Amino acid sequence: MTEEVHTPRLDRAGSASARRKKSTLLFLRDLLVIFLVAVLVSFLIKTFLIRSFFIPSQSMEQTLVMDDRIIVNQLIPEVTPITHGDVVVFKDPGGWLPAREEAQQPPLIAAVDWFLAFVGLSAPDSNDHLVKRVIGLPGDHVVCCNALGQLSVNGVPLDEPYVALPPGETKVSRDDFDKVVPDGSLWVMGDNRYNSKDSRYNGETPLEGFVPIDNVVGRAFVVSWPIDHWAWLGNYPETFAGVDEGTG
Repeated sequence: MTEEVHTPRLDRAGSASARRKKSTLLFLRDLLVIFLVAVLVSFLIKTFLIRSFFIPSQSMEQTLVMDDRIIVNQLIPEVTPITHGDVVVFKDPGGWLPAREEAQQPPLIAAVDWFLAFVGLSAPDSNDHLVKRVIGLPGDHVVCCNALGQLSVNGVPLDEPYVALPPGETKVSRDDFDKVVPDGSLWVMGDNRYNSKDSRYNGETPLEGFVPIDNVVGRAFVVSWPIDHWAWLGNYPETFAGVDEGTG
C-alpha cells in the first residue's frame, strides 16, 4: 500500500499561487468598483452640475471661436438666476437651426461616443443647441440703435466691449429693432453682431425670436479647450449697470 506524501515545499508553493490569484482577483474587483464609481460620479456631475459643449459656429467670436470647448454650469437657471450679460447655452426654441440629417457612424465609434457623452466628456448634441449672450431679461425694453450706434436696455445705452464689428462699422447691429421681452423669455444676441442669427433674425419663428428660459441648459463660465484659448467667461456687470433701474 502506497502512502501519498505532501512535502512542505509543495504546500507552500500552492498556497503562494492561491494567494497571488486571490490578490489579482481582488485588485481587478477594486479596479472595476473604482471605474464604476467614477462613471457614476461623472454621470451625476454631467446631469446635475456641469457639462461640456463645443462651439459649432462663428456667432460668438471673438469671445468664443468655432470648435472651442466650453464648460456649462447647469445650476442656472434653477438654482442661480440668469443675469444680463450671461453667455448661455439653450435648446433650439424652434426654427432657429436648419434641419439636418444625422450622420451615421460605425457601431464601435457610435458606442464610444455614446459612453463619452454619458460621462460628459463628449457633446454630440452641441449642434442641437445654441450659445448667445443674454441682453434682455423678462420685461426689459431693448432698443437699437441710438445716434452713437449703441444698443439700449430700459433706456440705458450700453458700452459693449465684447462686441466684434466689421472694420468701419460703429453700429452694434446692422438692423434696428425695438422689443419688449415677454415673461419667461430672453432676448439673446451673438457677440459677432454682423454674423449671428440671433433673436433679431428669428422674428418669423413661432416665438418671434425670444428664447424661453426653460430652454436654457446653463451658463458657460470657462473655455476649457484648446489650452491656448483658456479663459473665464464674464457677464460684464459694469456694462449693464443701471439697467435694472432703467425707465424702459
